[in-house]
Amino acid sequence: MSGLKLFHTTNIGVTEVMPRLADVEADVQDLIEAHMETMLGVRFLASEYVINCVDGGRIDSLGVDKNFAPVIVEYKRGTDAGVINQGLFYMAWLMSHKDAFRSLVRDRFGVTAASQILWSAPRLICVAGDFTRYDVHAVREHRRSIDLVRYRYFGSDHFGLETVASVTGHSAETKRVRRRVTGASPVRHQGGAMAELAAAVDEVLVGLGNGVTRVQRKQYRAYQRLRNFACLIPPQQTKVLVYLKADPMAVDLAPGFTRDVTGLGHHGTGDLEVQLRTERDLERAQDLFRLSYAAA
Repeated sequence: MSGLKLFHTTNIGVTEVMPRLADVEADVQDLIEAHMETMLGVRFLASEYVINCVDGGRIDSLGVDKNFAPVIVEYKRGTDAGVINQGLFYMAWLMSHKDAFRSLVRDRFGVTAASQILWSAPRLICVAGDFTRYDVHAVREHRRSIDLVRYRYFGSDHFGLETVASVTGHSAETKRVRRRVTGASPVRHQGGAMAELAAAVDEVLVGLGNGVTRVQRKQYRAYQRLRNFACLIPPQQTKVLVYLKADPMAVDLAPGFTRDVTGLGHHGTGDLEVQLRTERDLERAQDLFRLSYAAA
């Protein structure tokens, strides 16, 4: 279980600290949709999206994450055993109607974004007042990427999210990635010292805590909790680049080791670039990795 992440909803100080649930489910949905990228790392696409099928239904929220994976978000005010199955039903519909989702992405973010959708890693995020141990067990039995996220209000101006369970989907692409990056990975024998260093970075990032998931794209490999906290670029000839969620303004930048890339184009996500050339650099970077992991 990850730590509770608090978000300010107003500029007023805390006057009440007892956690509480929303008055109605729509309050949670409206708040998260208004701040979806900040809270979930997901770019908002549509609300109450009506699906065209015999049984019908409305997807609470549709979005796309920083890796261009499709995301369905379902909300429940309290504890509801049906939220996971409901979300999986909508995901099955989505995967059978890719053109509809592609059109949403194209209309909101453009043709280039629509061409980069990561269909191998669709995600379901369930946000609810709480979950049972049976819910946590159930998500581990599915072949999809599912995040169970508990919410709470704290007074009138703070809102908290806490990941209860996070499971990576078991698509064919995910299996290929796991074979490449776990154990005695072939990458250690193909690219020399920098490939070995990249494999060591992967081991460190995955080992930061429970619930770390990998998402493989052509240009980078993302490491997520609920949101990306690190992106590993394929090793270059003399260095390995890692982009972190950590705030560059909170870090003592060191030329040749760390760089503020806010506003600069690069593969992956994150505003802090870490340049690794040796195992000693990797040791120096581990505090930054932990900082970024905590920020996600």
